[in-house]
Parts: sequence; structure tokens; C-alpha cells
Amino acid sequence: MGSQKKRPVRLTVQDREELVRVTTTGVRGASMIMRARVLLALDTSAGEADPKEVIAARLGVSGETLRLVAKRFAETGGDVHATIARKKRDLPPVPSPVTGEVEARLIAMACSQPPQGHARWSLRLLEKHVALVEDIPDLDHSTIGRVLKKRNCVLT
Repeated sequence: MGSQKKRPVRLTVQDREELVRVTTTGVRGASMIMRARVLLALDTSAGEADPKEVIAARLGVSGETLRLVAKRFAETGGDVHATIARKKRDLPPVPSPVTGEVEARLIAMACSQPPQGHARWSLRLLEKHVALVEDIPDLDHSTIGRVLKKRNCVLT
């Protein structure tokens, strides 16, 4: 019951209607429906909400889930849609070390003559030579193979 006193959830009539619509109609993600049900259960605008343990048991979620949904509701300033929707990523995923320039240099190397003593380029041989070049990041042979396959470059 601590989170209900610390972060009370008070919904407007329109917010309540929207959450009921989210939980009963349409096709939405299970986590979105679950968070909407949690907000409806934690709503104190129509009266006192049930204890946290009762709500958690009734909805089949943990007390921590109730706390996190109430916290997110408070952080978003009472925005129901921002609370039930997925969070946007703060940081983008790790960028690929293979840029257009790296790809072009790798293809040029694969199309050039193989080193002395080798009949043709292999992926592992390309990997060793890429490691020797200063301005190309070290790439694994499987990454080199994916780049060459993407561009239909066949090692002969």
C-alpha cells in the first residue's frame, strides 16, 4: 500500500473510458493490456483502491509490477498512453562497424589478386589482411562473408 500513498493514480473519466476500451476491444500487446488493467485497478478517483496484494493476486501480476506502473504514470505526468505504451529507447543500438567505405574497401580487397603463395582469397585470409590495414576495423571472417554475400561477391 506504500506506493498507492506515495504515487496515487487518479484517472479522468476519459482516461478510464480509454483504458476500458484498450482492455476490452481491439488487438493490442499483452503487456499494454496488463498495464491498462493495473492502472484501472490502482485508480483512486472513484474511491479507495484495494490493497496492493489483493490487486496483484486478482490481476496475476507481482507487487513490483504495480509499483513500476504507478511510478511510470507519475513520471509521465499522468499521461495514460505514455504509461501503457512501450518505452522508446534512450540509446540507439550499437552501430555496425561496417560502413559504406569499409564495405567498398573490403570488396576491393576481395576482388584484387590474392597474396603471393595463395591461389585465391579465403574468408580467413581476408580477415588476416583486414587486421593489417590501419583504417579498417578488425572484422570477423563471418562478418566479411556476410558483407560479400550481401553484394553477391563470390570468392573464386
